[in-house]
Amino acid sequence: MDNEKGGDKAYPDIDVVSHASNSSAPHDQTHRKLKGRHIQLIGIGGTIGTALFVQIGSALTEGGPGSLFLAFTIWSTFILAINNCLSEMVTWMPIASPFVRFADSFVDPALGFCAGINFFVFEAALVPFEVVAFNLVLQFWTDKIPVAAVIAFVLMCYALLNFFAVGWYGESEFWLAVGKVVLAVGLISFTFVTMIGGNPLHDVYGFRSWDHSQVAGAPFAEHIKTGSLGRFLGFLTCLIQASFTIAGPDYVSMTAGEAELPRQTLPRAFNSVFYRLTTFFVLGSLCVGIVVPYNDPNLLDALSDAKPGAGSSPYVIAMERLQIPILPHIVNALILTSIFSAGNSYVYCASRTLFGLALEGKMPKVLAQCTRNGVPIYTVAVTLAIALLSFLQVSNNAAVVLQWFVNLVTASQLLNYAIISFTYLRFYYALQAQCISRERLPHRSFWQPFCGYYAFTGTFIMAFVGGWTVFLPNNWDVPTFLFSYAMLGVAPVSFIFWKIFRRTTWQRAEDTTFFDKEREQIDLYEDTYIPEAPSGIFGKIADFLFT
Repeated sequence: MDNEKGGDKAYPDIDVVSHASNSSAPHDQTHRKLKGRHIQLIGIGGTIGTALFVQIGSALTEGGPGSLFLAFTIWSTFILAINNCLSEMVTWMPIASPFVRFADSFVDPALGFCAGINFFVFEAALVPFEVVAFNLVLQFWTDKIPVAAVIAFVLMCYALLNFFAVGWYGESEFWLAVGKVVLAVGLISFTFVTMIGGNPLHDVYGFRSWDHSQVAGAPFAEHIKTGSLGRFLGFLTCLIQASFTIAGPDYVSMTAGEAELPRQTLPRAFNSVFYRLTTFFVLGSLCVGIVVPYNDPNLLDALSDAKPGAGSSPYVIAMERLQIPILPHIVNALILTSIFSAGNSYVYCASRTLFGLALEGKMPKVLAQCTRNGVPIYTVAVTLAIALLSFLQVSNNAAVVLQWFVNLVTASQLLNYAIISFTYLRFYYALQAQCISRERLPHRSFWQPFCGYYAFTGTFIMAFVGGWTVFLPNNWDVPTFLFSYAMLGVAPVSFIFWKIFRRTTWQRAEDTTFFDKEREQIDLYEDTYIPEAPSGIFGKIADFLFT
């Protein structure tokens, strides 16, 4: 391969040509400006939010500390399996909107359309939800700021960070996600210090909340029913919470088309994000069950009254019980940055998903156009236009309406993971059918194809379990049923629609293509890459810590 360094095409701004055979197809004009540290923190930033610090308290009250810890630990194994599937495919073929386009080539273009619509709607719907959550957390201190002003400010910030060079987004998300890491580590440390007596009351409470002799029903609480069935239902509720809370690999994969040296940075990013997230979520679920009993009346009242911001957080309730005055405000401030960071990630992922659909001809070509800085400006604009739904909060019932909308697409995450797992299995057997040894891949994940089958089975089943309470006697509710299962009906409809509309064919393993043109371009880019020295002392320190 010619390694000339004379032209622009030899540098990180190299354009990666779409694999479509049609010469008039849109080209990927994004730039590879995301460093390894950006990608690692984007994966964390899009996952850690109010679910880990606040909403987890609801699952604690229904399952108890033992069920909560066990559920989060078990679900982490499914995330590991998904991580293994994505890392192997994405590292070899680091293209824009990867798992959506992989479904195109390895399974059926109709599945690619289904996956793209599913993931875009899911991500785009979460942007207004996070904007609303931002305002609610702000009300922990005051409700005097006009709601419309808060929403406009947040959306303007998202626009500034996403309309300009991707490096702006990566750098902003890096430092915002650092705040999440600080908060997660701080709350874990708070739990350890206070449980051994490091608190104003000098109360050595240890694992008191796990002791059934001091807390009735601990550590496995009964939910809805009594006895063993009730304890199992409590665990199931916690498992549902975990399945909707723990994510990460999909956010890392969405950066593949804009990552510097993807074959080097992506495997490290996938591994580091998984292990860090698992540590935060598993230890976080353990800590929540330590700092406050599952039947604590203050926790139950805070959840029933929907106290704003950190007011419903088990950690804040524990701080108030231990008479620690300043920490609740610090926690609320960091939760505020966590929510902003999550919404920022959703704008990025939703816009890149729509961009990937446009590259594959499944959306208007105009959506595949980029600015001179490599930003798909029209897909960002569409995503932010949907985010204008957050202005519904100006009315009294806006929060309820938005929560319904989010519930409508919650199963999309699990359905997305099931599609990723199934796509990997098709990829795995296509390699075998074409006598391509996995030894040739730049990164090979372990326990394959077991991880593919394991992840597909678990996520597919859990997608149908989320609204199980509606099937209990005397508990049928049509809106709840629709909000829980609508996307499970929309997905096959979108698949059938595209299959009939475009008359797509199921890909045979022997005929599968592996994005050869893109891989050749990426090989050329990596062979001729000239690293840029980190700018500033903070950049150098950050690159060193996250290399």
